[in-house]
Amino acid sequence: MDVATLREQLVEERERLERELRRVARDRGRPAHEDAEEAPAAPADAAERELDESLELNAEAVLAEIRRALERIEIGTYGTCASCQRPIAEARLSALPYANRCIDCKRLEERG
Repeated sequence: MDVATLREQLVEERERLERELRRVARDRGRPAHEDAEEAPAAPADAAERELDESLELNAEAVLAEIRRALERIEIGTYGTCASCQRPIAEARLSALPYANRCIDCKRLEERG
């Protein structure tokens, strides 16, 4: 497992998500259109805001997972399942570099 490459991917994704969250925060302060104060919010505007908030919450959760993965790299526990202590498969880490559980433990967690 090439931890250096995975670390680089994690750092890049962290930076991308941080930029996206800053953009969302900036955009939240702006009205969607010039006469936003005069016109009531349309249902589509409300739905768009709700979607944006949902995406923002997801981005914040992934960002937290990425930060924890980077911490695991620093302390030397990266790639070890938090539940069973066995190695996490390289294929899983390649697909989801911030995974903290092997696929079997993750399935058990989701079921119960």
